Amino acid sequence: MVEVKHLIKSFDGRIVINDVSTVFETGKTNLIIGRSGSGKTVLLKNVIGLIKPDAGEIIFDGRNILKMNKHEILLLRREMGLLFQGSALFDSMTVLENVMFPLDMFSKETLRGRRKRAVSCLERVDLSGTYDLYPSEISGGMMKRAAIARAIALQPRYLFCDEPNSGLDPKTALIIDDLIHSITKEYGMTTVINTHDMNSVINIGENIIFIKDGINEWSGTKEQVIRSENKSLADFIFASDLLRKAKEVEAKM
Repeated sequence: MVEVKHLIKSFDGRIVINDVSTVFETGKTNLIIGRSGSGKTVLLKNVIGLIKPDAGEIIFDGRNILKMNKHEILLLRREMGLLFQGSALFDSMTVLENVMFPLDMFSKETLRGRRKRAVSCLERVDLSGTYDLYPSEISGGMMKRAAIARAIALQPRYLFCDEPNSGLDPKTALIIDDLIHSITKEYGMTTVINTHDMNSVINIGENIIFIKDGINEWSGTKEQVIRSENKSLADFIFASDLLRKAKEVEAKM
């Protein structure tokens, strides 16, 4: 579980995150949604320690990251898996070498053990047979799956994903959603996803927070998001045809 308490962050005197409090629950897919410029990316960067807030607390299972020294933060980051918007695979490395990269840096296992674990992670995301291929030789969806394999290689307690479906077609995005959701359950991770994809909200949104102008405007589940009477949330989510149709179907029941 990751707790955010009364978080405030400003840049050049402009408040971007304004007294945000929320809980990202263990074993669930926690989604941060909001319009571009709403502050959701800044919130995520604060949580993972890329930037430091002006005030507030960020607590990882009882450990306040803002009170940690550099060594303690380094140890905590080894418990985090990160999935970046553009996959961020190394072009000069094969798929297998990319997945082994964090293991080579942080694991004390033998080379054989590291390779075995990397292969296991690739098999888990259905990428058997791609070990010797380079990122340029696989599809965008396969690159995302390889990035997920790399993110879970160190068996993290926390998984943070920044727009994991960016640039993917709807069918592939659905596959990535389902994969992240199933891995979250399998590993018992606290997964936090920064997204504007409303299909993801309906598909895997177990715990959702809606950020508007730096404020936690609304929170709830994917079932509650459809029934919400929050006007700002409705204006945002029902730009999606899928959610509008879901709302219409519910109204007829």
